[in-house]
Formats: sequence, structure tokens, C-alpha cells
Amino acid sequence: MHAPADYATLSTPAGPFTALVDADGVVLASGWTADPEELRTLIHPSIRPAELRARDSLGAVSRAITDYHAGDLTAIDAITVHQVSGPFLTHAWEILRKVPAGDPVTYTDFATISGRPAATRAAANACARNAAALFVPCHRVIRTDGSLGGFRYGLPIKRWLLDHESA
Repeated sequence: MHAPADYATLSTPAGPFTALVDADGVVLASGWTADPEELRTLIHPSIRPAELRARDSLGAVSRAITDYHAGDLTAIDAITVHQVSGPFLTHAWEILRKVPAGDPVTYTDFATISGRPAATRAAANACARNAAALFVPCHRVIRTDGSLGGFRYGLPIKRWLLDHESA
């Protein structure tokens, strides 16, 4: 069995946001939901915690969530994230963390900067399978025509995030 994970849910202008962290405070999953179990199921089975413990605060992670939503768009950058998958997805998630706030990229651009220019679908899949929303900012990837594409937490939240980052 995997060690328990701690979680906290914060109120944000975009709705309730929950983060799950391991014993070292590393983000395993996060997103705009008040349901930690929904997030737990997104974590790769090899690192998925068997148990979740509610906390009032996750320290630096909670501060980063609050600060980001208050306008410090770089507050999330120093937070460590742990996700497990194959080599391309793991690499693509690392690349996503380097996409600057306020400068979204298209799925085609994302495939190119991930080193697989013909793999637009794989790039979109990396966004769809990202368990650590916000900290791995898949919301910064949009369609070539400028429309939003998909987002696990709904297009109104994706629109809010992109507007927040372009302000």
C-alpha cells in the first residue's frame, strides 16, 4: 500500500480548488473540485495513495494556490509535482511547466516544443491525462483557431484562468 496523502480544499475566484500532496509536500494531483477522491483516481496506480487525510493547509502548496489566484502568476512555478507515465507524457508535462502565463500555445505548438511536431494528438492527450492542473498548466494550451479546446474542469474555468493570466 502507498503512504497516505494529505489534501486541502481552498476557495478561489474560479471555484473550490483541491490539492493532494505526498509526505514531502509534493503535488500528486490538483484541480478545481471539492472532491479529493476524484483527484485520487487521476494519480497513476504505482503512486496512488490508499488513504487521504484532510488538512487545513498544505503549507507552501496552499500559499502558492492562494497567491496565484490573487495575481502572483509565478507562485506555482517552484512547487514540485510528481506524475508517472511513459517517457513522452512525462516529458510533455515538464514542457508544459515552462509555458509562460499570459502566452498560451496551440496544441500544434505544444507538440513541436515537446519534440514531436507530428504528435498533436499525443500533446492533447498529455493535457487530458494531466492530474496536477494549475501546477502543470495544461490550461495554457488552446486550439489553432484560438478556441479553448477541452479542460477537465470546464471551459468557464479555463477561460477564467487565461483571462487572469493575460490581465
